[in-house]
Amino acid sequence: MKVATIGCGALGSYYGAMLARAGHEAHFLLRSDYDFVREHGVQILSPNGDFQLRPHCARTPQEIGPADLVVIGLKTTANNQFPKLLPAVVSPHTVVLTLQNGLGNEEALARLFPAEQILGGLCYVCLNRTEPGVIRHTAHGDILIGEFQREAGPRTQDIAAAFRHAGVPCTVSDNLERAHWEKLVWNIPFNGLGVAAAAGIEAMLDPQLPVTRVQRVMTTNQLLADPRWTDLVREVMLEVIAAANAKGLAIDPALAQANIDRTLKLGAYRASTLVDFERGQPLELDSLFLEPLRQAQAAGVAAPRLARLGGVLKALDPGSQSQDGRAQKAGPHGLEP
Repeated sequence: MKVATIGCGALGSYYGAMLARAGHEAHFLLRSDYDFVREHGVQILSPNGDFQLRPHCARTPQEIGPADLVVIGLKTTANNQFPKLLPAVVSPHTVVLTLQNGLGNEEALARLFPAEQILGGLCYVCLNRTEPGVIRHTAHGDILIGEFQREAGPRTQDIAAAFRHAGVPCTVSDNLERAHWEKLVWNIPFNGLGVAAAAGIEAMLDPQLPVTRVQRVMTTNQLLADPRWTDLVREVMLEVIAAANAKGLAIDPALAQANIDRTLKLGAYRASTLVDFERGQPLELDSLFLEPLRQAQAAGVAAPRLARLGGVLKALDPGSQSQDGRAQKAGPHGLEP
Protein backbone atom coordinates (compact mmCIF):
# COMPACT_ATOMS: atom_id res chain seq x y z
CA MET A 1 0.00 0.00 0.00
CA LYS A 2 0.86 3.64 -0.34
CA VAL A 3 0.53 4.85 3.25
CA ALA A 4 0.42 8.51 4.26
CA THR A 5 1.07 9.24 7.94
CA ILE A 6 -0.38 12.57 9.05
CA GLY A 7 0.92 13.51 12.45
CA CYS A 8 4.42 12.10 12.90
CA GLY A 9 4.97 12.34 16.62
CA ALA A 10 5.72 9.24 18.66
CA LEU A 11 2.60 7.32 17.69
CA GLY A 12 2.41 8.16 13.99
CA SER A 13 6.13 7.67 13.46
CA TYR A 14 6.15 4.30 15.20
CA TYR A 15 3.27 2.73 13.30
CA GLY A 16 4.29 4.39 10.04
CA ALA A 17 7.79 3.03 10.45
CA MET A 18 6.52 -0.46 11.21
CA LEU A 19 4.48 -0.45 7.98
CA ALA A 20 7.45 0.95 6.04
CA ARG A 21 9.76 -1.79 7.35
CA ALA A 22 7.25 -4.36 6.06
CA GLY A 23 7.61 -2.98 2.54
CA HIS A 24 4.76 -0.49 2.23
CA GLU A 25 5.39 2.83 0.48
CA ALA A 26 5.52 5.12 3.53
CA HIS A 27 5.07 8.89 3.30
CA PHE A 28 5.48 11.08 6.39
CA LEU A 29 3.99 14.57 6.55
CA LEU A 30 6.52 16.41 8.73
CA ARG A 31 6.88 19.85 10.23
CA SER A 32 9.68 20.58 12.72
CA ASP A 33 11.43 17.24 12.14
CA TYR A 34 11.41 17.46 8.34
CA ASP A 35 15.09 18.31 7.79
CA PHE A 36 16.32 15.80 10.35
CA VAL A 37 14.19 12.89 9.18
CA ARG A 38 14.92 13.60 5.53
CA GLU A 39 18.67 13.42 6.24
CA HIS A 40 18.82 10.75 8.95
CA GLY A 41 15.53 8.86 8.76
CA VAL A 42 13.46 7.60 11.69
CA GLN A 43 15.00 5.51 14.46
CA ILE A 44 12.84 3.16 16.55
CA LEU A 45 14.30 2.01 19.86
CA SER A 46 12.30 -0.97 21.07
CA PRO A 47 12.66 -4.02 23.30
CA ASN A 48 11.54 -5.95 20.22
CA GLY A 49 14.60 -4.75 18.31
CA ASP A 50 15.92 -1.36 17.19
CA PHE A 51 15.75 -0.28 13.57
CA GLN A 52 16.16 2.77 11.38
CA LEU A 53 14.64 3.62 7.99
CA ARG A 54 14.03 6.52 5.64
CA PRO A 55 10.40 7.22 4.75
CA HIS A 56 9.37 9.55 1.95
CA CYS A 57 9.32 12.98 3.58
CA ALA A 58 6.89 15.76 2.69
CA ARG A 59 6.19 19.25 3.98
CA THR A 60 2.75 19.48 2.36
CA PRO A 61 -0.04 16.97 1.70
CA GLN A 62 0.10 17.88 -1.99
CA GLU A 63 3.62 16.42 -2.19
CA ILE A 64 2.21 13.06 -1.09
CA GLY A 65 -0.96 12.92 -3.17
CA PRO A 66 -3.73 10.31 -2.85
CA ALA A 67 -2.83 7.29 -0.73
CA ASP A 68 -4.35 3.86 -0.23
CA LEU A 69 -4.28 4.26 3.55
CA VAL A 70 -4.06 7.48 5.55
CA VAL A 71 -2.97 7.00 9.17
CA ILE A 72 -3.77 9.97 11.43
CA GLY A 73 -1.55 10.34 14.48
CA LEU A 74 -2.24 14.02 15.14
CA LYS A 75 -3.08 15.33 18.58
CA THR A 76 -6.81 15.97 18.66
CA THR A 77 -6.08 19.64 19.37
CA ALA A 78 -5.17 19.82 15.65
CA ASN A 79 -8.44 18.38 14.32
CA ASN A 80 -9.42 21.81 13.03
CA GLN A 81 -6.63 21.30 10.47
CA PHE A 82 -8.35 18.29 8.85
CA PRO A 83 -9.78 20.37 5.96
CA LYS A 84 -6.29 21.68 5.18
CA LEU A 85 -4.29 18.47 5.64
CA LEU A 86 -6.45 15.64 4.34
CA PRO A 87 -8.23 16.32 1.01
CA ALA A 88 -5.02 16.11 -1.03
CA VAL A 89 -4.20 12.62 0.29
CA VAL A 90 -7.74 11.17 0.25
CA SER A 91 -9.30 9.83 -2.96
CA PRO A 92 -12.66 8.02 -3.22
CA HIS A 93 -10.72 4.77 -2.72
CA THR A 94 -8.65 5.85 0.30
CA VAL A 95 -9.17 4.35 3.75
CA VAL A 96 -8.76 6.96 6.51
CA LEU A 97 -7.69 5.46 9.85
CA THR A 98 -7.55 7.71 12.90
CA LEU A 99 -5.43 6.45 15.79
CA GLN A 100 -6.23 9.48 17.95
CA ASN A 101 -7.30 9.59 21.56
CA GLY A 102 -10.83 9.97 22.85
CA LEU A 103 -14.20 10.60 21.25
CA GLY A 104 -15.37 12.61 18.25
CA ASN A 105 -12.50 12.05 15.82
CA GLU A 106 -14.38 9.78 13.40
CA GLU A 107 -17.30 12.22 13.48
CA ALA A 108 -14.96 15.07 12.52
CA LEU A 109 -13.65 13.04 9.58
CA ALA A 110 -17.19 12.12 8.52
CA ARG A 111 -17.91 15.81 7.99
CA LEU A 112 -15.29 15.75 5.22
CA PHE A 113 -15.45 12.25 3.71
CA PRO A 114 -18.02 9.46 3.27
CA ALA A 115 -18.50 7.47 6.47
CA GLU A 116 -17.69 4.20 4.71
CA GLN A 117 -14.09 5.38 4.16
CA ILE A 118 -13.46 6.00 7.86
CA LEU A 119 -11.90 3.62 10.38
CA GLY A 120 -11.02 4.22 13.99
CA GLY A 121 -8.17 2.62 15.87
CA LEU A 122 -7.14 2.33 19.50
CA CYS A 123 -3.48 1.95 20.34
CA TYR A 124 -2.35 0.15 23.48
CA VAL A 125 1.27 1.19 23.49
CA CYS A 126 3.91 3.00 25.57
CA LEU A 127 5.85 5.41 23.37
CA ASN A 128 7.79 8.65 23.64
CA ARG A 129 9.54 10.85 21.09
CA THR A 130 12.84 11.50 22.84
CA GLU A 131 14.42 13.74 20.19
CA PRO A 132 13.85 14.58 16.52
CA GLY A 133 13.36 11.38 14.54
CA VAL A 134 13.89 9.12 17.56
CA ILE A 135 10.99 7.12 19.03
CA ARG A 136 11.41 5.01 22.15
CA HIS A 137 8.95 2.12 22.38
CA THR A 138 8.93 0.68 25.89
CA ALA A 139 5.94 -1.68 26.07
CA HIS A 140 2.91 -3.13 24.31
CA GLY A 141 2.01 -1.96 20.78
CA ASP A 142 -1.35 -3.59 20.00
CA ILE A 143 -3.95 -1.88 17.83
CA LEU A 144 -7.68 -2.49 17.74
CA ILE A 145 -9.46 -1.15 14.65
CA GLY A 146 -13.07 -0.91 13.57
CA GLU A 147 -15.31 0.82 11.07
CA PHE A 148 -17.19 4.00 11.85
CA GLN A 149 -20.85 3.27 12.66
CA ARG A 150 -20.85 -0.19 11.05
CA GLU A 151 -19.50 -3.68 11.39
CA ALA A 152 -16.08 -4.46 10.00
CA GLY A 153 -15.88 -5.78 6.46
CA PRO A 154 -13.18 -7.57 4.42
CA ARG A 155 -11.28 -4.35 3.75
CA THR A 156 -10.78 -3.76 7.47
CA GLN A 157 -9.67 -7.35 7.95
CA ASP A 158 -7.09 -6.83 5.18
CA ILE A 159 -5.71 -3.71 6.88
CA ALA A 160 -5.49 -5.57 10.18
CA ALA A 161 -3.59 -8.34 8.40
CA ALA A 162 -1.19 -5.75 6.96
CA PHE A 163 -0.45 -4.44 10.45
CA ARG A 164 0.08 -7.96 11.77
CA HIS A 165 2.43 -8.73 8.88
CA ALA A 166 4.35 -5.60 9.89
CA GLY A 167 4.80 -6.94 13.44
CA VAL A 168 1.94 -4.96 15.00
CA PRO A 169 -0.61 -7.12 16.85
CA CYS A 170 -3.95 -5.97 15.45
CA THR A 171 -7.50 -7.08 16.20
CA VAL A 172 -10.79 -6.02 14.63
CA SER A 173 -13.89 -4.91 16.53
CA ASP A 174 -17.45 -4.80 15.27
CA ASN A 175 -18.30 -2.22 17.94
CA LEU A 176 -15.88 0.69 17.70
CA GLU A 177 -17.87 2.87 20.12
CA ARG A 178 -17.65 0.27 22.88
CA ALA A 179 -13.92 -0.13 22.25
CA HIS A 180 -13.43 3.65 22.61
CA TRP A 181 -15.18 3.68 25.98
CA GLU A 182 -13.21 0.67 27.20
CA LYS A 183 -9.99 2.52 26.48
CA LEU A 184 -11.30 5.67 28.15
CA VAL A 185 -11.57 3.67 31.37
CA TRP A 186 -7.74 3.79 31.45
CA ASN A 187 -7.05 6.97 29.52
CA ILE A 188 -9.20 9.40 31.47
CA PRO A 189 -7.88 8.72 34.99
CA PHE A 190 -4.23 8.11 34.22
CA ASN A 191 -3.87 10.91 31.67
CA GLY A 192 -6.08 13.32 33.58
CA LEU A 193 -5.21 12.72 37.22
CA GLY A 194 -1.50 12.62 36.45
CA VAL A 195 -1.79 16.27 35.38
CA ALA A 196 -4.44 17.24 37.95
CA ALA A 197 -1.96 16.15 40.62
CA ALA A 198 -0.16 19.43 39.90
CA ALA A 199 -3.08 21.18 41.65
CA GLY A 200 -2.98 18.80 44.63
CA ILE A 201 -5.37 16.20 45.97
CA GLU A 202 -7.39 18.79 47.87
CA ALA A 203 -8.30 20.63 44.66
CA MET A 204 -9.66 17.41 43.18
CA LEU A 205 -11.66 16.53 46.29
CA ASP A 206 -13.13 19.99 46.95
CA PRO A 207 -14.79 21.73 43.98
CA GLN A 208 -14.87 24.99 45.95
CA LEU A 209 -11.09 25.32 46.07
CA PRO A 210 -9.30 27.45 43.46
CA VAL A 211 -7.09 25.58 41.01
CA THR A 212 -3.42 26.56 40.95
CA ARG A 213 -0.25 24.64 40.26
CA VAL A 214 1.24 23.76 43.64
CA GLN A 215 3.27 20.60 43.02
CA ARG A 216 4.60 18.28 40.35
CA VAL A 217 2.62 16.03 38.08
CA MET A 218 2.47 12.33 38.94
CA THR A 219 3.40 9.27 36.90
CA THR A 220 1.19 6.20 36.95
CA ASN A 221 3.16 4.47 39.70
CA GLN A 222 3.04 7.60 41.87
CA LEU A 223 -0.74 7.81 41.52
CA LEU A 224 -1.08 4.17 42.55
CA ALA A 225 1.37 4.51 45.44
CA ASP A 226 -0.94 6.98 47.22
CA PRO A 227 -4.25 5.49 48.46
CA ARG A 228 -6.07 8.81 48.03
CA TRP A 229 -5.12 9.11 44.38
CA THR A 230 -5.74 5.40 43.82
CA ASP A 231 -9.26 5.86 45.16
CA LEU A 232 -9.78 8.73 42.72
CA VAL A 233 -8.45 6.63 39.86
CA ARG A 234 -10.97 3.90 40.69
CA GLU A 235 -13.87 6.33 41.17
CA VAL A 236 -13.24 8.01 37.81
CA MET A 237 -12.99 4.61 36.12
CA LEU A 238 -16.31 3.52 37.59
CA GLU A 239 -17.99 6.75 36.43
CA VAL A 240 -16.70 6.14 32.89
CA ILE A 241 -17.99 2.56 33.00
CA ALA A 242 -21.35 3.78 34.33
CA ALA A 243 -21.61 6.26 31.44
CA ALA A 244 -20.76 3.58 28.89
CA ASN A 245 -23.32 1.21 30.35
CA ALA A 246 -25.98 3.93 30.38
CA LYS A 247 -25.35 4.13 26.63
CA GLY A 248 -25.96 0.37 26.37
CA LEU A 249 -22.33 -0.64 25.80
CA ALA A 250 -22.18 -3.34 28.51
CA ILE A 251 -18.71 -2.89 30.03
CA ASP A 252 -17.92 -5.07 33.05
CA PRO A 253 -17.14 -2.91 36.15
CA ALA A 254 -14.32 -5.39 36.89
CA LEU A 255 -12.39 -3.67 34.09
CA ALA A 256 -11.51 -0.91 36.58
CA GLN A 257 -9.50 -3.16 38.88
CA ALA A 258 -8.04 -5.06 35.93
CA ASN A 259 -6.69 -1.78 34.54
CA ILE A 260 -5.21 -0.82 37.90
CA ASP A 261 -3.51 -4.20 38.23
CA ARG A 262 -2.12 -3.96 34.70
CA THR A 263 -0.84 -0.41 35.25
CA LEU A 264 1.05 -1.39 38.39
CA LYS A 265 3.35 -3.39 36.11
CA LEU A 266 4.24 -0.38 33.94
CA GLY A 267 6.41 1.36 36.49
CA ALA A 268 6.87 5.12 36.23
CA TYR A 269 4.94 5.62 33.00
CA ARG A 270 4.31 9.18 31.80
CA ALA A 271 0.98 9.29 29.97
CA SER A 272 0.76 11.45 26.86
CA THR A 273 -1.29 14.23 28.49
CA LEU A 274 1.31 14.54 31.23
CA VAL A 275 4.07 14.85 28.61
CA ASP A 276 2.09 17.54 26.74
CA PHE A 277 1.55 19.47 29.99
CA GLU A 278 5.22 19.40 30.94
CA ARG A 279 6.11 20.68 27.47
CA GLY A 280 3.64 23.55 27.77
CA GLN A 281 1.52 22.20 24.91
CA PRO A 282 -2.31 22.29 24.72
CA LEU A 283 -4.00 19.31 26.33
CA GLU A 284 -6.42 17.05 24.46
CA LEU A 285 -9.19 18.33 26.69
CA ASP A 286 -12.22 18.01 24.47
CA SER A 287 -11.75 14.53 23.05
CA LEU A 288 -10.40 12.87 26.19
CA PHE A 289 -12.36 14.56 28.97
CA LEU A 290 -15.06 17.04 28.01
CA GLU A 291 -16.80 15.05 25.26
CA PRO A 292 -16.97 11.90 27.44
CA LEU A 293 -18.40 14.08 30.22
CA ARG A 294 -21.01 15.56 27.88
CA GLN A 295 -22.03 12.09 26.75
CA ALA A 296 -22.15 10.81 30.35
CA GLN A 297 -24.42 13.64 31.43
CA ALA A 298 -26.61 13.23 28.33
CA ALA A 299 -27.02 9.56 29.30
CA GLY A 300 -28.15 10.56 32.80
CA VAL A 301 -24.87 9.87 34.62
CA ALA A 302 -23.80 12.83 36.78
CA ALA A 303 -20.09 11.81 36.97
CA PRO A 304 -18.99 14.37 39.60
CA ARG A 305 -15.37 13.17 39.69
CA LEU A 306 -15.08 13.39 35.91
CA ALA A 307 -16.71 16.83 35.97
CA ARG A 308 -14.24 18.09 38.56
CA LEU A 309 -11.34 16.56 36.66
CA GLY A 310 -12.40 18.40 33.51
CA GLY A 311 -12.60 21.68 35.42
CA VAL A 312 -9.17 21.24 37.02
CA LEU A 313 -7.56 20.34 33.70
CA LYS A 314 -9.16 23.30 31.95
CA ALA A 315 -7.73 25.61 34.60
CA LEU A 316 -4.25 24.06 34.25
CA ASP A 317 -4.23 23.63 30.45
CA PRO A 318 -1.47 25.68 28.78
CA GLY A 319 -3.66 25.81 25.66
CA SER A 320 -6.66 27.22 27.52
CA GLN A 321 -4.50 29.83 29.17
CA SER A 322 -2.98 30.98 25.87
CA GLN A 323 -6.43 31.07 24.26
CA ASP A 324 -7.68 33.23 27.13
CA GLY A 325 -4.82 35.61 26.43
CA ARG A 326 -5.69 35.83 22.74
CA ALA A 327 -9.37 36.36 23.58
CA GLN A 328 -8.53 39.28 25.83
CA LYS A 329 -6.56 40.92 23.03
CA ALA A 330 -9.34 40.26 20.52
CA GLY A 331 -11.98 42.29 22.32
CA PRO A 332 -15.04 41.91 24.53
CA HIS A 333 -16.61 39.12 22.48
CA GLY A 334 -13.54 36.90 22.79
CA LEU A 335 -13.27 36.40 19.03
CA GLU A 336 -10.15 34.54 17.98
CA PRO A 337 -8.49 34.23 14.55
